[in-house]
Formats: sequence, structure tokens, C-alpha cells
Amino acid sequence: MKPYNYRTAIHLAGTGITKTIPAVKKELAYWKTKAKEIPSPLLREQALTSIEFKAFHCYGGGIYAMLTGEKWREAIRFIVAYQTISDYLDNLCDRSDLLDPTDFRSLHQSMLNIVTLSNDQTNYYQYREDQDDGGYLAELVQVCQENLRKLPAYPLIKNELIKLATNYVDLQVDKHVIPHERVDRLKRLFEKSELTDQSITWYEYAAAIGSTLTIFCLVSYGHREEMLDSAEIKQIYASYFPYLQGLHILLDYLIDQEEDLTEGDLNFCFYYPDIGTMEARLIYFIEQTEQAVELLPDAHFHRSIYQGLLALYLADPKIKKIKQGKELRRALLKTGGFKAYFYHYVIRLLRVF
Repeated sequence: MKPYNYRTAIHLAGTGITKTIPAVKKELAYWKTKAKEIPSPLLREQALTSIEFKAFHCYGGGIYAMLTGEKWREAIRFIVAYQTISDYLDNLCDRSDLLDPTDFRSLHQSMLNIVTLSNDQTNYYQYREDQDDGGYLAELVQVCQENLRKLPAYPLIKNELIKLATNYVDLQVDKHVIPHERVDRLKRLFEKSELTDQSITWYEYAAAIGSTLTIFCLVSYGHREEMLDSAEIKQIYASYFPYLQGLHILLDYLIDQEEDLTEGDLNFCFYYPDIGTMEARLIYFIEQTEQAVELLPDAHFHRSIYQGLLALYLADPKIKKIKQGKELRRALLKTGGFKAYFYHYVIRLLRVF
């Protein structure tokens, strides 16, 4: 795959359909086979469920492989493995009866071990009864680490990867504990942040640290022959966080409101005082993202990422179940512009077939 011609929406959609989607599908098929072999019924169920119902996270993340050039398959392998860990552990924490922060942190230590290339042999399941996954999680970690070890650019992106993974793990611990403790813990996490935008709330910050997109972006760039310099790496981090990452997860929570209400799961969109405020803030995140990505190399590609996110989430049938969902979809797509509309209808067309 040649580096993407970032100016052409049709090219992006075409490459995604003909190369990225089949490659992601192949990787997911492998991990699904491994998940079926997990001895523990509970762990096996959650591993398979995460792949079945959250595969679109991997398909979306796989788009970043277009940044890599000839090593796009290696980038996809990392993205699928890392996102599979994220979705699997999220399921385990969501459906945990213990609600033990020590357990949640132990599970997510796997993600920190990836970005630090740690040889730590700790049993990630040590604080729970079900522990026998047949080496499933350890293999996912190994695949990600092997990928990073091959990157000449790893020393340049290491600090940003660790920062992103650390914030992500802190979020996953705090949002899954006993319900009445969650908000206070997340507010304390927010108070430690170094955000300069004073308009961002604690729940919007929590959304922003819950995305894996910047990690995928940096690792994909790391597969390129032309290495980024430290200034470009810092600019990518600053442009993606908090706005693009925040937009990503807020959209994810937007469409999951009914499901999360039923399951009793934390949903950051619940904390907006009304629909109008939520719409205004989502539009704000879109507009800030637009400004931020203009400063990046390959700005057209990064603009397509947030437009693609709008297209993907707003094409989900669950948007219709939200109060004023159709009106909200129309307003957000309008803010995203023509390409957001284009990708939106491509995705809806693909779902028909």
C-alpha cells in the first residue's frame, strides 16, 4: 500500500474497502480462533463477545495503516491486537462482580507492559477467580511488543505512548469501581490534568483519555521509512489530545446511552444537562479538532479521520433511539462537512450489503 493520497475522499474509502477492511478481518479471525480455545468459560465468553460486538473499533483504527507505506500490514497487526486487548479488558471490567480497582489495574498492566516493552511476567488475572485464558492475553501483548521492537522510531515515540497508556489505564480503573465512587475518582483524575482549555469538564476529559487513536497514529507513523522528528511527534500529541480523542469517545458514548442505562454502566453523555448543551459541546470538539489537525503533516488524512468518526458513529442504527437523535445527527454531519456526509452514506451503503 502506497502512502495515502490524502486529498481524495474516494481514494480513502476505496483503499479502506479493498485493503484495510480485509486485512483487519483476517487479523480478527485469527484472534477469534484463539479466543475460542480459552479454557475458562467466562474469559472465553468475554473475549468472543468483545470481538463480535466491538470489531468496528479495529476496522476504524486500521485506517491509520494508510500512513505507513509498505509496512501497512504490520501496522494493522499492532492496531488489531492492541484494540482487541482494550475491548476485551473493558468487557471483563464491565461485567465484573468484584469491582476491585486492584484487579482492574492488574489486568490493564498488560497495556502498560506493551508500550514500555516490559518483560514482566506478572499474572494479569491474579486478583480474580477465573484466570486460565490459555495464554490469550499474553500472546496479544507479545504481538504488540514484537511490533514496537521493530520500530526504529520507538525511542522517539516512547514517552508519548507511555503517557497515553497511563492515562487510559487510570481511566479504566476509575470508571469501573463501585458506582458511587466513580465520579469522585474521575474528578480527582481530572484535577491532575494539565489542560489549558478551561471549558473542558471532568467527563469530557475522561472521554479524551479513553481513546486509543493517538497511539495508533504514532505507531503507524513509526512504521514509515521517513522518521518523524520530535517536534512533529509533540504536535501530533497536542493536536489529537484532547479534542480528536475526546470527540471519538463522546461519539461512542452518544450512541450507547440506552444500552449503558440498561446495564448500569457509566456514560459520560449522561452528565450534559440537556440535549442542546451536548450538541453544542460536540460541535465545539469538532471545530477545535478541525483547527488542531491543520497543523499536522498529512492534514488531509487527519481531517478525514474525524470526519470518518462522525460518519461511522452517526450511521449506527442506535442513533435513532436517542432523543432528537436525527436532528443531532444532521447538525453534527453538517459541522463535519461534505466528506463527513460522503463517508456516512458509504458506510450506510456497505451495511445494506
